[in-house]
Amino acid sequence: MKLATLRLDGATAPVLVGDTTATVIDGYADLSELLTAPDWKTLAKQASGRTVDLSDADYAPVVPNPGKIICVGLNYATHIKEMGRELPRYPTLFSKFKEALTGPYDDVIVPAYAASELDWEAELAVVIGNEAYQVSAADAETYIAGYSVINDYTMRDYQYRTLQWDQGKTFEKTSGFGPVLVTDYALGSRIETRLDGRVMQNATTDDLVFTPAKLVDYISHIVTLQPGDVIITGTTGGVGHARKPPRYIQNGETVAVSIEGIGTIRNRTIVE
Repeated sequence: MKLATLRLDGATAPVLVGDTTATVIDGYADLSELLTAPDWKTLAKQASGRTVDLSDADYAPVVPNPGKIICVGLNYATHIKEMGRELPRYPTLFSKFKEALTGPYDDVIVPAYAASELDWEAELAVVIGNEAYQVSAADAETYIAGYSVINDYTMRDYQYRTLQWDQGKTFEKTSGFGPVLVTDYALGSRIETRLDGRVMQNATTDDLVFTPAKLVDYISHIVTLQPGDVIITGTTGGVGHARKPPRYIQNGETVAVSIEGIGTIRNRTIVE
């Protein structure tokens, strides 16, 4: 099953996504709100609202209002090695605020003062579907609503101003998120970033050191994960900052992030 949040008539609505059309799931403002319903999966499967043509649909961030966005740094073996580090014993966690999210096809507007070292990070996003506290990895799948695609768009100069990364990771409306939430996904498919069509990252999601199940286990032993919360699982090798010389996103360039079996987000950067 594929779900999304669309902008419709000045508001938003959660939808059940088909091949060429989507069906509105009535009674909920977006997918974030739908996921708080205990029977959200049944409600989605039984969607009977208006039909929307997807050819010109306006996608919002797939989960627009997560209570928490928990990011994982250095979680792909290839990326860890290119950054000159050893494989970690525990996940490196940091936060992103919901204001950093933008639609999967929206332009990313960057203020000029933050535009000197713009970087891409293709990531698999995990969305929580049931309240999870002290959940084991063996049981974690039953607490996951589904999976999506996100670009952990990063201002590297801000990121490395201090030892804390958050400030370079959460600039307003910079992280394309979507286009859909898929409820059935298995690790191992292709994850890729293209910058104006040129492949910059190319790996498979089974290169993760800490899988989604292990992350739910680890994080839920720290804090309760609520329906609609998002875990961003880390990026693979090929980021611009690690290249020699570094390669950063320039004004007018488009970053496309794809995960086979889920979809592609595509965001153009505009420097103001």
